[in-house]
Amino acid sequence: MSDHPQNPSSQPNQTAAPTGEACTPPEPGVESMPSLEEQLKAAELLAAEHHDSWLRAKAETENVRRRGQEDMVKAGKYAAERFAGELVPVMDSLEAALANENQSAEALKAGVELTLRQLVSAFEKSSMVEINPAGEKFDPHRHQAIGQLEDEGEPNRVLQVLQKGYALHDRVIRPALVMVSKAKPAPEA
Repeated sequence: MSDHPQNPSSQPNQTAAPTGEACTPPEPGVESMPSLEEQLKAAELLAAEHHDSWLRAKAETENVRRRGQEDMVKAGKYAAERFAGELVPVMDSLEAALANENQSAEALKAGVELTLRQLVSAFEKSSMVEINPAGEKFDPHRHQAIGQLEDEGEPNRVLQVLQKGYALHDRVIRPALVMVSKAKPAPEA
């Protein structure tokens, strides 16, 4: 048996179609390349979708920025709310002391001491601390020197506190007004 078929007419006709003939339409179920118009419509829809998404994201970003600004304004406006709430009882105590006209000096002093304790408590709750640097080394960030006094010992020490200072957390609200030591001049020979 040979590898070639005996009858040449048994082979299918494999001649090419003459040029210029229309191609047969594709069989159903076989996808064809979309036309340029269809591709353009699809691209326009996709572009519109992306533009819409971009507009929504932009609006959301603008809303977040606006809300952030409003929160900052409110935070600044109402920052002292808690501290103010702590001061209301102090105000009540002072008004009560002034309302009572027939009180002794001792009762008035006791009332003032109680009011001072209320105020100290309000300061502590708000993290407001007193700066009373007597005997400490002078710190220009926390103290304000009003003058210098000659003194034995190390110079630049706080000798006298004329007015206590206050700090809120680590920020100085009011520096302490102090007198600072300076070295005595050496005796001339």
